[in-house]
Order: sequence, then C-alpha cells, then structure tokens
Amino acid sequence: METLSIASGFHNPAMVSIGVDIGGTFTDVVATGATGELRIAKVPSSRADPSAPVRTVLGQLLPDWNIAAASVERFVHGTTVATNAVLERRGARLGLLTTAGFEDVIEVGRQNRRQIYQLLLKPETPVFLAPGARRRGVVEAIGPAGEVLTPLDTASLETAVAELVQEGVEAIAVCFLFSFVNPAHERAAAAFIRERHPGLVVSTSADVDPAFREYERTVVTAFDAYVKAGLDRYLGEMEKDLGQAGVPARLQIMQSRGGVCSARIARQRPIRLFLSGPAAGVVGALEAGRSVGHENLITVDIGGTSSDIALIARGKPVIRPDGLLDGFRIRVPMVDVNSIGAGGGSIAWIDQGGGLRVGPQSAGAEPGPACYGRGGTEATVTDASIVLGYLDPAYFAGGTLKLNPELAARAVEEKVARPLGLSLQDAALGIHRVVNVQMAEGIRLVSISRGVDPRSFSLMPFGGAGALHATALAAELGIGSIVVPRYPGVLCASGLLSALTEHEASAGFMAKFAEADVDEIQRICAQLAADCAARMREEGVAPDAVATTYYADVCYVGQAHHIEVPMEMADPPALIGALFEEFCRRYDQVYGHHTRSPARFVNLRVVQRASNSVPNLAPAPASTPGGGARAEKGSRRVLLAGARDYVDARIVDRDGLAPGDTIAGPAIIEQSDTTTLVDPGWTARVTDNGVLLMTRDA
Repeated sequence: METLSIASGFHNPAMVSIGVDIGGTFTDVVATGATGELRIAKVPSSRADPSAPVRTVLGQLLPDWNIAAASVERFVHGTTVATNAVLERRGARLGLLTTAGFEDVIEVGRQNRRQIYQLLLKPETPVFLAPGARRRGVVEAIGPAGEVLTPLDTASLETAVAELVQEGVEAIAVCFLFSFVNPAHERAAAAFIRERHPGLVVSTSADVDPAFREYERTVVTAFDAYVKAGLDRYLGEMEKDLGQAGVPARLQIMQSRGGVCSARIARQRPIRLFLSGPAAGVVGALEAGRSVGHENLITVDIGGTSSDIALIARGKPVIRPDGLLDGFRIRVPMVDVNSIGAGGGSIAWIDQGGGLRVGPQSAGAEPGPACYGRGGTEATVTDASIVLGYLDPAYFAGGTLKLNPELAARAVEEKVARPLGLSLQDAALGIHRVVNVQMAEGIRLVSISRGVDPRSFSLMPFGGAGALHATALAAELGIGSIVVPRYPGVLCASGLLSALTEHEASAGFMAKFAEADVDEIQRICAQLAADCAARMREEGVAPDAVATTYYADVCYVGQAHHIEVPMEMADPPALIGALFEEFCRRYDQVYGHHTRSPARFVNLRVVQRASNSVPNLAPAPASTPGGGARAEKGSRRVLLAGARDYVDARIVDRDGLAPGDTIAGPAIIEQSDTTTLVDPGWTARVTDNGVLLMTRDA
C-alpha cells in the first residue's frame, strides 16, 4: 500500500505537535502547527516491525510537510503493543509469587462462567501467564487490618525465586495477601529479587493495583509483568529513533483512561496502556463535539474489523474500573468502549437456519473484501456498499486503492443473493440492514441498558466507515442529530493531541459509611494526591496547571461489585452524606432503582490532570463564496434503504465546501479518509470549523 498524505507542506512549520496512532492495517498521523495548520496521513502498519511507521513519519512525512525535526515540540503515540503481546501470547516467560497456600488463585478464578452451556469446558482464567510449574508460595502473612501475622521468611523467598529462575522466567509478579493494606512484604520481596537477579522484570500488586479482591489483583499484576519487558524495548527504541532524527519533544503515550503520560512512566506501568487506541478516539470525539457545542455524544468508530462504541455525557467520557482483553477481565480504569465484530470488512454468511448473518469474521486487510482484487471471495459490508453505489471504486482511500465493482457484485450474488433467492440489490441492502442493526444494538448496550436515552444525544461517527452508516444508525435509534468531524478517518490520532497529561493513584479503603473516619479519608487522599503530583513534576507540569479530582468506589453493604462516585473534599463534615446521595443517584441511573440501605467504601482514588489548553485540531476551511458550487462532483445512482429502485444522489467533495454550505439528502459527501451518506430527510451543514452537522428534517 502507498502512503496516503493529505494536504501539502506547512507554511509556518514552527512549534509542531504530532500524533501517531498505530492500527492493524494503517497508522494514522496528524500534525498541527501553532497557527492552526493541520496535516494528516495514513501509513501502512508493519506487524513484523511496529516502529516502522514512526520511522516513515520521521524520514518521509516531515520533509514532505516542510517540518524541521527540531520544531516538533510534542510527539504523542497510541500503541497496541501491550495488547498484541497478550493476543499473540508474545509476552515474557512469567513466574508468580503468592502467599503460601494461594498459588492457584490465578487458576481457580471466580465462579462466573461466560460459556455456561458448553459440554467441554475450557479455562476462563489466564493460566497461560503462569502455569503451575511457574507459581511459588512464600511463607508470610498480613492480616486484613495490615497487621503482620507471619513475618516474611527470607529463606522461603530465596528458595521460591531460585526455583523460578531455574524454570527460566524473565519476569516475576508478586501478589501477597492484603498487600493493598500493608505493602511491606511485597516491597521487601521485590527489593530482594532486584538485588539478586537485576535482569528480571518485577511487578508488585501494591504498585499495580492496590485494591481488594485477590483474583483480580493477581491477574492485573501478572499481565503487567508479562508485557513490561516488551513494551520497555519498544518505547526505548522509539525514543532512540526520535533522538537520532533530532526531535527534541519528549515521547508521550496514551493511557487507557484517556490521558497521556511520558514514555518513561508508561514503561513502569504498561498495564495502563491496554486499549489506548480506542481511548484516543473517544478523546478526539469529545473535542470535536465540544468545538460545535455538542457535549452529549454517542461515538461509533467503525473500522475494517470492528466497531468501537462509547458514550460521552455532559462533556465527560464514561470511565469503567475494568475491561476485557481476549476474554479476560482486567481491572484497569479505562474509557468505557463496547467493541463488536462489525465493520467494513465483516463477512456476510448464511447460518444453518437460512438466516443472513454479518461478522464477527472479517476479511481483514489481506486478502480483504472481494472488491480489493487480492483474492478475497467472501461478500463483505464494503462489497455491499459498492453494489449499492455508496462508494466510488476509483476514489477509495483517496484513490490510493482502486476497487473492482464486478468482483464485489459477484461475491454478493454467489454468497448471499443466490442462496437466499434474493436479487443482487436486495441482498446488498440486507447486508447493510443486518450490520446496522448489530451496531444499533451495541449502542443500546452503552446507553439504554445504563439508563440513558440515546434520543437526547448526538451521534458521532468516525473511522473509515463510520459516516457511511450514520444516518441509518440514527434512524434506528431515534437520534435526530449527527456530528461528523473534519477528518473522521484519523480521529484517534487527533485525539492523541487533544489528550491532557493525566495520572491516577488508588488505595484500598474498606469501611462502612457509618464507621468511616473522615480524617483518615483525607489523609489517604492527600497521600494519593502527593503521588500523582510527583509524577506530574516528572512530566514537567507546573503545580498551578493541575486539576485534582477525588473518587470513591462504593457499594451497598453485602455487595461484591461497586461503582465509582466523585467525592467533594471541600466540606469534610458533609463528605459522607453528599457521597451517599450521589451514590444513590448513580446507582439508580445504572440499575434503574436504589435503596437507602447502608453503603460502604471499597477504594479511594485521586486523578490529577493538566489543565492547560490543547492545540486547535479543526482549523476552519477557506470561506470562499460559492464553496458549494466548487464542491459538486456530479451524481451517482444509489439504492437506499426503503427505496424500490436506484435514485440519483449528489456527489459532493468535502474539501470544496465552505462554512454555511448545506447539503440535503440524498447525497454522498466524499473525502480522502471517509465517505458520508446523507439519506433523504437529512440535511448536512458545514460549521465554521469544517465539522458537518447533520439534522433530521422536521
């Protein structure tokens, strides 16, 4: 594939910020200057060498854009290296140290099972991280109040570590009972390992996840140690590449929670980098929506294989305390993104009952949809889009990839139309209908199932295929407005530059509300805030540019699962009462009811975020009179949902549109990184900063 670079060189290439988001097929690049100039590009990704796209940016794109390496003041990166290490089982050979007698916690797991009807049960715990031969118990015991019941037995520790080294481990995870209350034994064990075996990677649960629930704490600590060495090498090489290229900017990395941190700190806590790409997309959507006054958004990032769906309420993305990776629940705070197997490359197939299904199987990038002409024969959503006339075969990805409409029609005919006894056109419409319903159901999971009415939100589509399905999804859900960013195809890379430096620290705090000591809460929160502040100083963020927020994980007494609730620290006497009222309100929103039953604390958390402004990522296009006329590219025959025959749709070049231009459906708005379908009954208007606002006609 060739590199797709959009727009020419910078006119004023001083003080440039660059965001690089590496995906499975393409690496998205966004560069913005001090005067608001913006350049974007798509570079082919490399599975064999994940750092290769960054070297392409430094060696090819910067000269093409007239950017001197010395003028790059910010370089932010979203990475999937940690995630891929888990998916491909390429992490370190790991050993696990636990309190003696608790070596099998990581294998026993919880009673809950996802596949409850399978005749042949498979392990649903990540035993691959540390099989039994690489798990050892250490004689020691800390009580639930932090008291030392059994001192750490150094001889037991020495024997356990020596046996793990004999097993050839490259990393060790340490997870002792109640270390989240008193971490002394874990700290001593880690110091011992580092002194005796300095080449081993060590992660302790007191540093990674100091919270109760033994299985979850063990799992997240083991994953951290499993990916730490590989991520350290990867980021180290990238920092070396930046230095050799003469880039003075400090490398920053997107975290799962939606903030960025320096590569040095990211290398210490790699577990915080899982799903950083989807988090960047949500941050980019937040900024794009805010620029046009829309702060209640449902975001849909539709790529080639999957769709990532998230909710932004009152200008804040929903943060969840854990997430799933390869089917394993990992307790790491992250932007709440619901991923489903539905995208442009999703394959349409017929099930045993004769029903039409789409996905989760995908044609991927190689061979890709049939229309790619690379040997693919399965009918995909992209092939259906070609049949329906939504995509221009000569202008896909800005013309860098020519599509073959005959191959698309043949695949839809042979794989769907003929087996179901449908016409080619009805089969293509059916594929779109099925995939749109699946995406709409994914949206309901992040909205209606959590007590949120999607009709009071705007839909923001992005990714390569998002804007193509937007009006259909909005109609399915009763949503009346759609916000299409200026460059939807690279919004994740834009989100990297919109993200602020952020750090989070937490501590276990097990107390009923009726018995909680407010002074103790303040003391713990002050210590957590100091920990965050120390990291902020390492980042070079001035103390007066930091905003601090406080949270508590709360549940009713007797419950095992909690929800995060913000805490107001300004009025200590009223802290507990106000926290309980907010907890009841949020519980009611999530579950549809609440009670006045006693509640209890589970964890305390402090988040510090840089409060400085971010660069303008949506510069206004030239406001030239008659912009709409310059944008006209002609018309194309398209078949729309509910229509009996093809109709003529206007084809509009988005780059030729000016602020204030309006486009009524049926129309197709084309740009190099995506295609926007405007159905009949919808009107798109260009805002002053180039965003498309689409509204349903009254």
